[in-house]
Amino acid sequence: MRRLIIDKLVALTTAAFGLVAALAWNDTIKAIFATVFGEQSNVPAMIVYAVVVTIMAVIVTVYIARIEAKTKN
Repeated sequence: MRRLIIDKLVALTTAAFGLVAALAWNDTIKAIFATVFGEQSNVPAMIVYAVVVTIMAVIVTVYIARIEAKTKN
């Protein structure tokens, strides 16, 4: 039971730090897009931003899943 609690606390803490990092990167990427495309209020720039972030998230998730799979073998 104690090990399960520790495992859950580690997972929740890691997720919390991941969220903070994601929000920081979100602001950074928004600033970059504002510089490149101008004000972010225009819809095409927001769509490009969403697509780029989604692609980055998929690539990183696949990469992490591959690393996890290698460590399990």
